[in-house]
Amino acid sequence: MDGQELLSRVKEDGVKFVSLQFTDVTGAVKSVDIPAHRLRSAIENGVWFDGSSVEGFARIQESDMRLVLDPQTYAILPWTPVEARRGRIFCDIYAPDGSPFLGDPRGALKRILGRIEQHGWVFNVGPEPEFFLFRRNGAQSIYPVPHDVGGYFDFSANDEAVRVRTELMDALYHMGLDVEMGHHEVALGQHEIDFRFAEALQTADNVLTLKYTVKAIAAQHGLVASFMPKPLFGINGSGMHCHQSLFTRQGVNMFFDAQDEFHLSDVAYGFIAGQLMHARALSAIAAPTINSYKRLVPGYEAPVYIGWAQLNRSALIRIPRYTQGQDESLRAELRCPDPSANPYLAFTVMLAAALDGIDKKLTPPAPLNNINIYHLTREERQMQDIAELPGSLSEALRELEQDQVLQEAIGPVIYEAFWRAKWAEIEESRMKVTDWEVERYLEVA
Repeated sequence: MDGQELLSRVKEDGVKFVSLQFTDVTGAVKSVDIPAHRLRSAIENGVWFDGSSVEGFARIQESDMRLVLDPQTYAILPWTPVEARRGRIFCDIYAPDGSPFLGDPRGALKRILGRIEQHGWVFNVGPEPEFFLFRRNGAQSIYPVPHDVGGYFDFSANDEAVRVRTELMDALYHMGLDVEMGHHEVALGQHEIDFRFAEALQTADNVLTLKYTVKAIAAQHGLVASFMPKPLFGINGSGMHCHQSLFTRQGVNMFFDAQDEFHLSDVAYGFIAGQLMHARALSAIAAPTINSYKRLVPGYEAPVYIGWAQLNRSALIRIPRYTQGQDESLRAELRCPDPSANPYLAFTVMLAAALDGIDKKLTPPAPLNNINIYHLTREERQMQDIAELPGSLSEALRELEQDQVLQEAIGPVIYEAFWRAKWAEIEESRMKVTDWEVERYLEVA
């Protein structure tokens, strides 16, 4: 879609306002709203805004930034009223001198995708973001309770959660996502809506679209939608498993090799080996909150051990079942990311780690097939050289500090801003007194 087609679509759709959207380094969606009659000027000239207050953007003395619209990302926000209907367009960020702003997460992903375009490759990602629907319980925002009493894949004809999830799927479909399936997850109030894999940039846009659409429609039902990795103690957390593959522009799956025992090519083995080698540092961006490491603990189906396998869900990277004749379905599922991640940065470091493995012709260790790693003792894991993901955000950040490949992939501007924001989060959390501490120490200390 070019600019003229976009103008025609907006007019036909009766859109009154357009939200020009981008993210900060933490993944929070930012928006500059313009009336529809200003859209032509925005397409031709961009839209200037003050970036000095956006996490990871410019300092006060160099705060002017320009939004450049991507017409391909236009969609109507279906929950907005007809009389004030709003559209959405994702934007790239440019500096005053006309160069791409190096602190733009979407721009970082576009840069690394440019590297593989030189090979004629496409990086496809199919994420599985999970979320909870909560009712409020007393106070406005604390101690929410699950919205339903369903379990994994449970069905109830009169389940209110099913009706809400159906409405969500319909809204996402009308926003351009190729929704494949929605279902109840393991925990009470937990859900998953899957959409078809796509090229990584489009997929990252889709993840953001899903998150704020789910939140908006849930709010209309008086519910709180949360993509927090571990909102409740003692039950499964929410992950965002990412199915990944490399294709040629002609549609050939670069992961497939009919002669290999596991049907995997040298490219696939390098891809897997690179992600395993960088896994501890990669987790800082793919699982980027203090709460992320309440999910990444042994048990609860969380992938904390660094290894790969076919069909084994306790491994960090899983190769889903291959069906004869369906070469295009061969893929690698990375299981540590969670939906609190900025998808642009997560996909950037995932691809950077994989390309490092491919470029260096690395080979992964033997697959952990037929082994439930959770049942191994620490000594047994050490004997098999099975390492673990970091146990905290601070440990993950220290790993990232030592990983030049991932730092170079996101660039120094984003790295510095991300590092600063996350250590501030850690320092703030250190001063907070939790309910567990009160229960554990108040009367015994």
